[in-house]
Amino acid sequence: MNVLQLTFAILKPHIMKNPISLEKIQKIILTSNFKIVKSKRKIITLHEAEEFYMEHKDKFFYNRLVTFMTSGPSDLYILAKENAIKDWRTLMGPTKVFKAQFEAPDTIRGKYGLSDTRNATHGSGM
Repeated sequence: MNVLQLTFAILKPHIMKNPISLEKIQKIILTSNFKIVKSKRKIITLHEAEEFYMEHKDKFFYNRLVTFMTSGPSDLYILAKENAIKDWRTLMGPTKVFKAQFEAPDTIRGKYGLSDTRNATHGSGM
């Protein structure tokens, strides 16, 4: 029996400002056999970003990340697929864009990431 798994994904603000990149990433999601269960476009509030990234509060990049994530609209998705979490994380590629561009250039972050903060996507780890 095949069991669908859900995962949460965000396309970050710099992707939203580039309609061609946005369309290409959406196509990658669908052609990778993910089902978009729910989607929402919104500007994440400061409070939401602070709560969402609370695990990083004491890290040097926290303020930069929260500021960036509230800088414009993001697309939020609930994706479904067998092994959705693992497959989405593989499709995104490494968090560090430099590593993604050299070790996994065909991933979303390898193609569309600009920096470690502006790395195109977020994916829940569980």
